[in-house]
Amino acid sequence: MSGSALYETFARAPLAFDHGEGTWLVTDKGERYLDFAGGIAVNSLGHSHPHLVAALTEQAAKLWHVSNLYEIPGQSRLGERLADATFADKVFFTNSGAEALECAIKTARRYHFVKGHPERFRVITFEGAFHGRTLATIAAGGQYKYLEGFGPKVEGFDQVGFDDIDAAEKAITPETAAILIEPVQGEGGIRPVPTQSLKRLRQLCDQHGRLLIYDEVQCGIGRTGKLFAHEWSGVAPDIMAIAKGIGGGFPMGACLATDEAAVGMTAGVHGTTFGGNPLAMAVGNAVLDVVLEDGFLEDVQRKALLMKQGLAAIADEFPDVIEDIRGTGLMLGLKCAMPNNKVNMALRDQHLLAVPAGDNVIRLLPPLTVTDAEIHEALNRIRAGAKGLADAIAVAAAK
Repeated sequence: MSGSALYETFARAPLAFDHGEGTWLVTDKGERYLDFAGGIAVNSLGHSHPHLVAALTEQAAKLWHVSNLYEIPGQSRLGERLADATFADKVFFTNSGAEALECAIKTARRYHFVKGHPERFRVITFEGAFHGRTLATIAAGGQYKYLEGFGPKVEGFDQVGFDDIDAAEKAITPETAAILIEPVQGEGGIRPVPTQSLKRLRQLCDQHGRLLIYDEVQCGIGRTGKLFAHEWSGVAPDIMAIAKGIGGGFPMGACLATDEAAVGMTAGVHGTTFGGNPLAMAVGNAVLDVVLEDGFLEDVQRKALLMKQGLAAIADEFPDVIEDIRGTGLMLGLKCAMPNNKVNMALRDQHLLAVPAGDNVIRLLPPLTVTDAEIHEALNRIRAGAKGLADAIAVAAAK
């Protein structure tokens, strides 16, 4: 975009989309792409879902914004529905996942403050994590590439190795407030945390009087075949940050907490201007209408198995391109045997959109509404892309 007035913070693909239809995106030139990127796990129900469009347009004709100075009925309804469906008793609505994480961190620190332990403010996190782009959340993630050049790292975060629960236990000090973890790392390379590890973290938090925080910004809202990924383990947190899928493409997030964990979040200690606005609440409620329908999540699980089995066959056929298949539900990853940017480009050449991640992985994050036929079409395109790369390797080796 030569001469653009935009910040040059994104290495954008040379594609501009005009409209979307379910699992498909159509460029301004009329080219159709199968969207298995999903806006990075945001478009949980695909593009232009009729129920979401109706909810948004109906609300847009009535009221957009009033601020949290007043009651917002849609906010109360969505909060109650999320509480009824989860471990939580309280919900705070935000505009993004990073804001939801900020609220989660503040909730944990404030909890210890009102309990008479203001010294407890530190949070233990894990290598490979991604929790957002604010100064606090890049410190929580701990990745140098996001921290570089932004001054001193925000104090209060202690990072240990991925799934190193022994190290997490040793990292607990009198200043520790909470342990923060993604049940499935997304940006870190589609790495699920084992059930036993989550159980141990829960035990550690209970034993030491600390809080357990989950970041389900990417893996929540049906992405793994349960409403939230931690449900597979049966291990509930005290606080949880969500976003992405709950808005189905509309910017929104939320911080969920138990009554006990939220005890310090009283009037005036935290706030938001746009969070929980009527437009976002209308869409969030519409998303839950669909995701909580009888049989919907079970169908996600069925489609996920179909897709994972197909990907495993492709990996077996082209081991020089794809080493392994990772993930759960419709949050799957191709662990690449060559640079993942090359694999991603090969998929894009097949008009299939995916998302690179850490650990040399390509993320596949289709809408939860993807059809069996679209899964088969995606598998055909992935196989064609992998074959082209494998043939190029063979030609190069023969020279």
